[in-house]
Amino acid sequence: MSAPVEIVLVYQSLLGIYGDRGNAMVLLKRLQWRGIEASLTMVEPGDRVPPSGTVYLLGGGEDAAQVSAVRALQADGNLFRGLEAGAVLFAVCAGYQICGSTFTIGERDEVIEGLGLLDVETRRGPERAVGEILTRWTAPDGREHLLTGFENHGGFTRLGPDAKPLATVEIGIGNAGDGTEGAVQDRVIGTYPHGPVLARNAALADHVLSLALGRELEPLPRPEVDELHRQRVDFVRKQATRR
Repeated sequence: MSAPVEIVLVYQSLLGIYGDRGNAMVLLKRLQWRGIEASLTMVEPGDRVPPSGTVYLLGGGEDAAQVSAVRALQADGNLFRGLEAGAVLFAVCAGYQICGSTFTIGERDEVIEGLGLLDVETRRGPERAVGEILTRWTAPDGREHLLTGFENHGGFTRLGPDAKPLATVEIGIGNAGDGTEGAVQDRVIGTYPHGPVLARNAALADHVLSLALGRELEPLPRPEVDELHRQRVDFVRKQATRR
């Protein structure tokens, strides 16, 4: 019997101001619906991050919280060990930024060293990106999916050659107003939208799980989930036409 899938929610008290913990609930539920045993481990500052995780999750937070989180993770080291062992990291907004090589905080744009898991750098943008976002993501099987969420970030992120965009932007700002959103490198996925983003986008949630499990998951028809996705896509498009 295979070991249960371990979902690790990292530093919710620091990186969880926009309800991103919901991403953990979504992954757990989609595993349970398929009859796959899973557990949730919640880690707070001062706790050791378990190196045994299958999927690690980081969420959004303010400047001071970002600095506290990145320094604690650097000192702990177990997130790196978990990824080396084959885990997946899914990081949202501030969590995405701290995965890069550097990011800035405050009015003086102090440069902070990131975790170095994504070849990206984040600097303060010309204006804050706030609002609904609609992107187009191409899954590994070649199928295209529309993704929705709510972005709220002052940092603009530029990708280096080793990171690839997660998606292309149809409505919204994304990484830096350059038509890209998020970044993917090895088994690390970074993205800006909240929502929670995996609740709005079941295809992306299943991709995270498939990547972590090393196999494709069987289809999971859930009409209510599909209807939520359709409604959010329609809402973002209608809202954009009113601007």
